[in-house]
Amino acid sequence: MEATALVLLPQGGLTVGAPPCLRERGVSCLMNKSYARRIKRCSTVRSVMVRPQEVTLAPIPAPPAPVRETVAGTTATTVYHDTWFDNLAIGYLSRQLQAASGLKNAKLGYEGLIEAAVAISRIFRLETQGKIVAKALEQAMPSYIATMIKVMMPPSKFSREYFAAFTTIFFPWLVGPCEVKESEVNGTREKNVVFIPKCRFLESTNCVGMCTNLCKIPSQNFMQESLGVSVYMSPNFEDMSCEMIFGQQPPEDDPALKQPCFRTKCMEVTGRDISTDLTNNPSYAFLILYAGIAKQNYGVNC
Repeated sequence: MEATALVLLPQGGLTVGAPPCLRERGVSCLMNKSYARRIKRCSTVRSVMVRPQEVTLAPIPAPPAPVRETVAGTTATTVYHDTWFDNLAIGYLSRQLQAASGLKNAKLGYEGLIEAAVAISRIFRLETQGKIVAKALEQAMPSYIATMIKVMMPPSKFSREYFAAFTTIFFPWLVGPCEVKESEVNGTREKNVVFIPKCRFLESTNCVGMCTNLCKIPSQNFMQESLGVSVYMSPNFEDMSCEMIFGQQPPEDDPALKQPCFRTKCMEVTGRDISTDLTNNPSYAFLILYAGIAKQNYGVNC
């Protein structure tokens, strides 16, 4: 069998020894097929080399806060979503305040707690307010438990950090979300400060006097006398934040006691209506009428 050699020239021609079928139209067919293959390869390469279209992905929105959210408006108001444990603790403290003061109200949740605090602030004198809150705290924590804590946890770095951590875990229902921060105690760094970005009680009452007389001072005294740990509560009335510094004594000249109240928002000044049940306490009925005048004589901050 005779073999025929086929040689491609640079100009695209064929050697003389090419078969007759390629000498006439075979050359054009071969060139056309070769050109088509080159076009196909080039198009394939071009399709690979083309830069893909850039796609901008929208950022994934952050999940809503599990505890609270802020409602937009002229004045930002924090809305809390209390859990079953929060409602249990709120209801328990509210009932203790109502029992200690003898003033009942039918409101539930945190609103019932604020209602009890407002009634105490309006009806009772300043020195009596502190005694009522102290009595409520003593009833909420039995004396044998307080004594055991006082004996087993004397003032130390461990006890200060323990109380700070305990507060951030078990008391956000009362004061709002909070966190532990460090401070310097006797030349060493300790995690003994509880920072509250926005106090729930102060925001709910909008009253400097209720903050100092029903929360700050009674809590400082209770922690010192019943639990044996000193704490200084330093509220910031500009942004409603607060710091609880465990291991620090409150200053004698406390600037919080000189702070004027929020005249346009304070419940004491604006005269919020209270729905206190006095059926079991007829002796308190006349105090409701007298509260507005008496408050001007012995009120603090308001």
